[in-house]
Amino acid sequence: MDGNGRWAKKQGMARIFGHRNALTAVREAVIGASEIGTEAITLYAFSTENWSRPKIEVDALMNLLTKSLKKEVPDFQKNGVKVNAIGRLNDLPKRAQQTLKEVIDVTKNNTKIILTFSLSYGSREEITSCIKKIAEKVKNSTLSINDIDEEIVQQNLYTYNLPDVDLMIRTSGEQRLSNYLLWQMAYAELYFTDILWPDFRREDLYKAVETYQNRERRFGKTSEQLDGEHEQIT
Repeated sequence: MDGNGRWAKKQGMARIFGHRNALTAVREAVIGASEIGTEAITLYAFSTENWSRPKIEVDALMNLLTKSLKKEVPDFQKNGVKVNAIGRLNDLPKRAQQTLKEVIDVTKNNTKIILTFSLSYGSREEITSCIKKIAEKVKNSTLSINDIDEEIVQQNLYTYNLPDVDLMIRTSGEQRLSNYLLWQMAYAELYFTDILWPDFRREDLYKAVETYQNRERRFGKTSEQLDGEHEQIT
Protein backbone atom coordinates (compact mmCIF):
# COMPACT_ATOMS: atom_id res chain seq x y z
CA MET A 1 0.00 0.00 0.00
CA ASP A 2 2.45 2.65 -1.26
CA GLY A 3 2.14 6.36 -1.84
CA ASN A 4 0.54 7.72 1.33
CA GLY A 5 3.33 10.20 2.00
CA ARG A 6 3.54 11.33 -1.61
CA TRP A 7 -0.23 11.74 -1.73
CA ALA A 8 -0.12 13.97 1.36
CA LYS A 9 2.76 16.01 -0.05
CA LYS A 10 0.76 16.69 -3.20
CA GLN A 11 -2.03 18.04 -1.00
CA GLY A 12 0.44 20.20 0.94
CA MET A 13 -0.16 18.19 4.11
CA ALA A 14 1.91 16.17 6.58
CA ARG A 15 2.52 12.47 5.84
CA ILE A 16 0.09 11.29 8.52
CA PHE A 17 -2.80 12.82 6.53
CA GLY A 18 -1.90 10.43 3.72
CA HIS A 19 -2.09 7.48 6.11
CA ARG A 20 -5.47 8.64 7.39
CA ASN A 21 -6.89 9.01 3.90
CA ALA A 22 -5.56 5.55 3.04
CA LEU A 23 -8.27 4.00 5.22
CA THR A 24 -10.83 4.55 2.47
CA ALA A 25 -8.64 2.57 0.09
CA VAL A 26 -8.37 -0.26 2.61
CA ARG A 27 -12.15 -0.38 2.97
CA GLU A 28 -12.64 -0.30 -0.82
CA ALA A 29 -10.09 -3.06 -1.42
CA VAL A 30 -11.54 -5.36 1.22
CA ILE A 31 -15.15 -4.88 0.14
CA GLY A 32 -14.19 -5.21 -3.52
CA ALA A 33 -12.24 -8.40 -2.88
CA SER A 34 -15.13 -9.82 -0.89
CA GLU A 35 -17.64 -9.01 -3.64
CA ILE A 36 -15.72 -11.04 -6.22
CA GLY A 37 -15.30 -14.04 -3.92
CA THR A 38 -11.66 -13.63 -2.88
CA GLU A 39 -10.74 -16.04 -0.09
CA ALA A 40 -8.13 -13.84 1.55
CA ILE A 41 -6.55 -10.41 1.22
CA THR A 42 -3.31 -9.43 2.95
CA LEU A 43 -2.23 -5.82 3.47
CA TYR A 44 1.40 -4.81 4.05
CA ALA A 45 0.61 -2.26 6.75
CA PHE A 46 3.93 -1.85 8.59
CA SER A 47 7.28 -3.48 7.87
CA THR A 48 10.14 -4.27 10.23
CA GLU A 49 12.07 -1.54 8.41
CA ASN A 50 9.35 1.04 9.08
CA TRP A 51 10.41 1.26 12.72
CA SER A 52 13.34 3.38 11.49
CA ARG A 53 10.97 6.17 10.40
CA PRO A 54 10.65 9.34 12.53
CA LYS A 55 9.17 8.52 15.94
CA ILE A 56 6.35 11.03 15.51
CA GLU A 57 5.20 9.23 12.34
CA VAL A 58 5.51 5.76 13.89
CA ASP A 59 3.53 6.84 16.97
CA ALA A 60 0.85 8.39 14.77
CA LEU A 61 0.61 5.20 12.70
CA MET A 62 0.22 3.03 15.80
CA ASN A 63 -2.51 5.32 17.15
CA LEU A 64 -4.23 5.29 13.77
CA LEU A 65 -4.07 1.49 13.69
CA THR A 66 -5.72 1.23 17.10
CA LYS A 67 -8.48 3.74 16.38
CA SER A 68 -9.29 2.44 12.89
CA LEU A 69 -9.49 -1.19 13.99
CA LYS A 70 -12.04 -0.31 16.69
CA LYS A 71 -14.01 1.85 14.28
CA GLU A 72 -14.21 -0.84 11.59
CA VAL A 73 -15.50 -3.67 13.80
CA PRO A 74 -19.20 -3.12 12.91
CA ASP A 75 -18.36 -3.22 9.19
CA PHE A 76 -16.17 -6.29 9.70
CA GLN A 77 -19.14 -8.04 11.29
CA LYS A 78 -21.58 -6.82 8.66
CA ASN A 79 -19.37 -7.96 5.76
CA GLY A 80 -18.20 -11.25 7.25
CA VAL A 81 -14.55 -10.20 7.55
CA LYS A 82 -12.30 -12.38 9.69
CA VAL A 83 -9.33 -10.31 10.88
CA ASN A 84 -5.88 -11.86 11.11
CA ALA A 85 -2.37 -10.49 11.68
CA ILE A 86 1.17 -11.66 10.93
CA GLY A 87 4.60 -10.38 11.88
CA ARG A 88 6.48 -9.64 15.08
CA LEU A 89 3.31 -8.52 16.82
CA ASN A 90 5.04 -8.28 20.21
CA ASP A 91 6.96 -5.30 18.80
CA LEU A 92 3.73 -3.28 18.64
CA PRO A 93 2.74 -0.95 21.50
CA LYS A 94 0.74 -2.77 24.20
CA ARG A 95 -2.41 -0.81 23.38
CA ALA A 96 -2.20 -1.78 19.70
CA GLN A 97 -1.54 -5.41 20.63
CA GLN A 98 -4.59 -5.50 22.89
CA THR A 99 -6.89 -3.88 20.34
CA LEU A 100 -5.67 -6.21 17.62
CA LYS A 101 -6.26 -9.22 19.86
CA GLU A 102 -9.79 -8.06 20.68
CA VAL A 103 -10.71 -7.47 17.02
CA ILE A 104 -9.28 -10.83 15.96
CA ASP A 105 -11.30 -12.54 18.71
CA VAL A 106 -14.59 -10.79 17.96
CA THR A 107 -14.35 -11.55 14.21
CA LYS A 108 -13.00 -15.11 14.47
CA ASN A 109 -16.27 -16.74 13.40
CA ASN A 110 -16.71 -14.64 10.23
CA THR A 111 -16.28 -16.68 7.06
CA LYS A 112 -16.66 -14.49 3.96
CA ILE A 113 -13.08 -13.24 3.67
CA ILE A 114 -9.88 -13.28 5.73
CA LEU A 115 -8.26 -9.87 6.12
CA THR A 116 -4.65 -10.15 7.27
CA PHE A 117 -2.62 -7.17 8.43
CA SER A 118 1.15 -7.55 8.08
CA LEU A 119 2.53 -5.62 11.05
CA SER A 120 6.20 -5.34 11.99
CA TYR A 121 6.59 -7.86 9.19
CA GLY A 122 9.63 -8.77 7.11
CA SER A 123 9.87 -11.89 4.98
CA ARG A 124 13.53 -12.59 5.74
CA GLU A 125 12.77 -12.38 9.45
CA GLU A 126 9.80 -14.71 8.97
CA ILE A 127 11.91 -17.29 7.11
CA THR A 128 14.67 -17.03 9.73
CA SER A 129 12.09 -17.60 12.47
CA CYS A 130 10.72 -20.57 10.53
CA ILE A 131 14.19 -22.15 10.28
CA LYS A 132 14.72 -21.72 14.02
CA LYS A 133 11.37 -23.39 14.80
CA ILE A 134 12.19 -26.36 12.58
CA ALA A 135 15.73 -26.63 13.96
CA GLU A 136 14.36 -26.65 17.51
CA LYS A 137 11.99 -29.51 16.63
CA VAL A 138 14.85 -31.51 15.10
CA LYS A 139 16.99 -30.80 18.18
CA ASN A 140 14.18 -32.04 20.46
CA SER A 141 13.68 -35.13 18.28
CA THR A 142 10.06 -34.21 17.54
CA LEU A 143 10.88 -33.91 13.84
CA SER A 144 13.26 -35.93 11.65
CA ILE A 145 15.49 -33.98 9.31
CA ASN A 146 14.44 -36.37 6.54
CA ASP A 147 10.81 -35.34 6.98
CA ILE A 148 11.45 -31.66 6.28
CA ASP A 149 9.70 -30.67 3.06
CA GLU A 150 7.80 -27.67 1.66
CA GLU A 151 4.73 -28.57 3.72
CA ILE A 152 6.76 -28.52 6.95
CA VAL A 153 8.16 -25.11 6.00
CA GLN A 154 4.66 -23.81 5.26
CA GLN A 155 3.39 -25.01 8.63
CA ASN A 156 6.05 -22.97 10.43
CA LEU A 157 5.54 -19.67 8.59
CA TYR A 158 3.35 -16.86 9.94
CA THR A 159 0.96 -17.62 7.08
CA TYR A 160 0.47 -21.30 7.97
CA ASN A 161 -3.31 -20.81 7.90
CA LEU A 162 -3.45 -18.83 4.65
CA PRO A 163 -3.29 -19.83 0.97
CA ASP A 164 -0.29 -18.91 -1.16
CA VAL A 165 -0.49 -15.55 -2.93
CA ASP A 166 -2.10 -15.59 -6.38
CA LEU A 167 -1.90 -11.87 -7.12
CA MET A 168 0.32 -9.16 -5.64
CA ILE A 169 -0.75 -5.55 -6.24
CA ARG A 170 1.66 -2.70 -5.53
CA THR A 171 0.64 0.93 -5.89
CA SER A 172 2.49 4.22 -6.51
CA GLY A 173 4.71 2.99 -9.35
CA GLU A 174 7.19 1.08 -7.18
CA GLN A 175 8.23 -2.21 -8.80
CA ARG A 176 9.87 -4.40 -6.17
CA LEU A 177 8.82 -6.90 -3.49
CA SER A 178 10.42 -5.07 -0.55
CA ASN A 179 10.94 -8.13 1.64
CA TYR A 180 7.29 -9.17 1.52
CA LEU A 181 5.95 -12.75 1.50
CA LEU A 182 8.92 -14.01 -0.53
CA TRP A 183 8.16 -17.70 0.04
CA GLN A 184 4.42 -17.28 -0.43
CA MET A 185 4.78 -15.33 -3.69
CA ALA A 186 6.93 -17.93 -5.46
CA TYR A 187 4.30 -18.25 -8.21
CA ALA A 188 2.30 -15.07 -7.70
CA GLU A 189 1.36 -12.80 -10.55
CA LEU A 190 2.70 -9.27 -9.99
CA TYR A 191 0.70 -6.14 -10.82
CA PHE A 192 2.08 -2.62 -10.55
CA THR A 193 0.10 0.59 -10.85
CA ASP A 194 1.04 4.27 -10.65
CA ILE A 195 -2.04 5.04 -8.54
CA LEU A 196 -1.14 6.29 -5.06
CA TRP A 197 -2.71 4.12 -2.38
CA PRO A 198 -5.11 6.75 -0.93
CA ASP A 199 -6.67 7.03 -4.42
CA PHE A 200 -7.04 3.25 -4.89
CA ARG A 201 -10.66 2.09 -5.28
CA ARG A 202 -12.42 -1.19 -5.90
CA GLU A 203 -12.55 -0.45 -9.64
CA ASP A 204 -8.74 -0.42 -9.58
CA LEU A 205 -8.80 -3.77 -7.80
CA TYR A 206 -11.13 -5.18 -10.48
CA LYS A 207 -8.75 -3.96 -13.18
CA ALA A 208 -5.85 -5.75 -11.50
CA VAL A 209 -7.88 -8.94 -11.15
CA GLU A 210 -8.95 -8.76 -14.80
CA THR A 211 -5.31 -8.49 -15.82
CA TYR A 212 -4.54 -11.49 -13.62
CA GLN A 213 -7.33 -13.53 -15.21
CA ASN A 214 -5.88 -12.92 -18.67
CA ARG A 215 -2.47 -14.27 -17.75
CA GLU A 216 -1.42 -17.87 -18.28
CA ARG A 217 -0.18 -19.46 -15.08
CA ARG A 218 1.94 -22.45 -16.12
CA PHE A 219 3.72 -23.41 -12.88
CA GLY A 220 6.65 -24.77 -14.89
CA LYS A 221 4.53 -26.54 -17.51
CA THR A 222 4.15 -25.68 -21.20
CA SER A 223 1.11 -24.05 -22.77
CA GLU A 224 0.45 -27.28 -24.66
CA GLN A 225 0.34 -29.26 -21.44
CA LEU A 226 -2.15 -26.85 -19.94
CA ASP A 227 -4.30 -27.02 -23.06
CA GLY A 228 -4.29 -30.81 -22.79
CA GLU A 229 -5.31 -30.70 -19.14
CA HIS A 230 -8.09 -28.26 -19.98
CA GLU A 231 -9.38 -30.58 -22.71
CA GLN A 232 -9.42 -33.51 -20.27
CA ILE A 233 -11.32 -31.49 -17.69
CA THR A 234 -13.91 -30.22 -20.17
